[in-house]
Amino acid sequence: MIKIIVIDDEPLARMVISEYLQQHHDVKIVAECGDGFEGAKMIQQLHPDLIFLDIQMPKLTGFEMLEILDEMPNVIFTTAFDEFAIKAFEKNAIDYLLKPINRDRFEQALTKFKNRHLNQTPKETSAKIDAVREEETLERIVVKNGSQIKIIPVQQVVYLEAYDDYVKIHTKDGMFLKNKTMSSFEKQLDPKQFVRVHRSFIAKVDQLAKIEPMEKESYIATLLTGEKINISKSGYARLKQIIGL
Repeated sequence: MIKIIVIDDEPLARMVISEYLQQHHDVKIVAECGDGFEGAKMIQQLHPDLIFLDIQMPKLTGFEMLEILDEMPNVIFTTAFDEFAIKAFEKNAIDYLLKPINRDRFEQALTKFKNRHLNQTPKETSAKIDAVREEETLERIVVKNGSQIKIIPVQQVVYLEAYDDYVKIHTKDGMFLKNKTMSSFEKQLDPKQFVRVHRSFIAKVDQLAKIEPMEKESYIATLLTGEKINISKSGYARLKQIIGL
């Protein structure tokens, strides 16, 4: 029996999926959730084989919900994304259902899951979702600290710092850890606001107070907070393109 969780803030969308699944006797809906917080809780408790996940939800988007999970489930997205975004899904072999959900397309997605995704590892699923997310510009960052979830608007970020397998997100309210790569952040953050100034640092341009030369064509930046970060030769060149140093 395939355990399924349906996560969508629209009751009608959940009802349609539930109705379509009634035709399949080898599946069972173990939970229906109206937001990402409830969805994350049910996934951790029930360990489903598959989730149907809406992307554009209030409070926590579908992508953001996946970021806070300890285990990555198999996902069929339900989305009203535009054609460009859909191409990103197709390119990375993550299945999706475009709203309003068509029954034939639903059956195709579920069959694809049964034939292929039951043998797919969570790591492969996570990598594909990361590839899709790199198509969008981050407006906020979701971090998890124990059972607490914090949503950080990118406007509050001062700079990012590499820290082993994590990234330290420095804000005016303190520092938070995120299990993500610097290169992923570099691709997702607005390049007019954030610049990779060093292999270990991404700086928010409007937080730079002063830049001073150091040895071997390197530099050091003082931020408005008084903190200092290193700037490499290539990072300085990127800064010059953005702010005309």
